[in-house]
Amino acid sequence: MADITTRQVGAQNTLEYRLYFEKNGVPVSPFHDIPLFANAEKTILNMVVEIPRWTNAKLEISKEIPMNPIIQDTKKGKLRYVRNCFPHKGYIWNYGAFPQTWEDPNHSHPETKARGDNDPLDVIEIGEQVAYPGQIKQVKVLGIMALLDEGETDWKVIVIDINDPLASKLNDVEDVEKHLPGLIRATNEWFRIYKIPDGKPENVFAFSGEAKNKKYATDIIFETHEAWKQLINGTTDKKDIETVNTSVEESPYKTESVEVPAASPEPAAPIDSSIDKWFFISGHNL
Repeated sequence: MADITTRQVGAQNTLEYRLYFEKNGVPVSPFHDIPLFANAEKTILNMVVEIPRWTNAKLEISKEIPMNPIIQDTKKGKLRYVRNCFPHKGYIWNYGAFPQTWEDPNHSHPETKARGDNDPLDVIEIGEQVAYPGQIKQVKVLGIMALLDEGETDWKVIVIDINDPLASKLNDVEDVEKHLPGLIRATNEWFRIYKIPDGKPENVFAFSGEAKNKKYATDIIFETHEAWKQLINGTTDKKDIETVNTSVEESPYKTESVEVPAASPEPAAPIDSSIDKWFFISGHNL
């Protein structure tokens, strides 16, 4: 993935911010053009980093903008940030998505009894390096958790960068507790409480919050990859999802090139000091 670079438009922490991807100067979609698998055995996967660890801005691959740049999510016209819920600071892992996956909202999972959330599959990378937006990491899968968010299944795949010093020792979800004790519990807590400061109830997990193992996670990844194939081939109603791409041969949405804005990087805009506030979520509320 060394031949894929990013093109920044505008400043981070503004409504105008866009981070496009390109390969040898040709725009590519991080949703559709970056391959899911990084090796022939399909044991190493490409992860697109949206949000670096310890940061608060809710960055995400846009489904609605052609070529799917990374943007900052908004609500009612305002930029979204996650709050710091003690003892956590922002996101506690590198957060991103698997390309060429899609959680089909037309499909209800037989075990969670909830439909897909219409997004690429979410990924949390637990290695020691703090990543950067637009970084493409090669990762291996360790496990998965299933958040139930407003009636939708929102899978969270747990992975580690294959170049991390601990990567050789982490091969399944039980290894995470052995070598990184407390991280799975902290991950469960983070997802349960992070919306409470914004006046929402705590989130709920399927499987009583249990992290499922590597095999279960791999099955979900392959299912969502197949769902993406239906989306990009035009056999599923894409609705408001931008599916234009420059590399998927069997896709009716493939085009030679797409015009995207010229690079105009600017220094990050200041973040309101209220985002640094720490929220102490009382234990008896959980």
